Amino acid sequence: MSPDLLEQLSGVSFPTLGHFLEDGFCSSEIRAMVPGPTMVGVAATAWIPDADAVAVNQALIRLQPGEVLVLDMGGDYGHAPVGAVTAAAARSRGAAGVVVDGPVTDLVDLRRTYDDGALPVFARGTTCLTTKRHNSGKSRLGVPVTIGGVTVNPGDIVLGDENGVVFLTPEEAAAVVPRALASDGAEPEILRRIAAGESLEDVLFLG
Repeated sequence: MSPDLLEQLSGVSFPTLGHFLEDGFCSSEIRAMVPGPTMVGVAATAWIPDADAVAVNQALIRLQPGEVLVLDMGGDYGHAPVGAVTAAAARSRGAAGVVVDGPVTDLVDLRRTYDDGALPVFARGTTCLTTKRHNSGKSRLGVPVTIGGVTVNPGDIVLGDENGVVFLTPEEAAAVVPRALASDGAEPEILRRIAAGESLEDVLFLG
């Protein structure tokens, strides 16, 4: 993964990507649990079908700096695999964030501000029901997963802010980032013209 590409994506307004792409956008049910932080990283995936806390810990140990822990809970929207300890462990590994297709817990702790800011965490909501120490061996790490209706492969780019989560292949990201940056660069002038009272027929794109 090119560090330059990730740096360029950090300068993009993620909703701008929606002007140029149709695929890769998570269901709006997966949203920011920690207000404020923007997430740009590389997917480290895990499929955990039986609320297995041990499998989550194994995924945490494998995390590399700049990766986003992406957890597919196998359709289980009841058990939370991420809380205060999990988030702290992810931060200690240099994670760029966490995305869970399910709920999380310990919301106050997740939102607590550390010296370098809170860890971005995205999920379907919150619960007090947590995963268990099954160690069943059913989970799989580093495999394709489905998050919010999007298929995610290990190494895909993960973007997230308070508007939602986007998954892109490196090739898709490299192709769209120049267009997105150009669009973002033009927006302040459009807003200035609207504020100045120019006719909308002259300012807005009408085909």
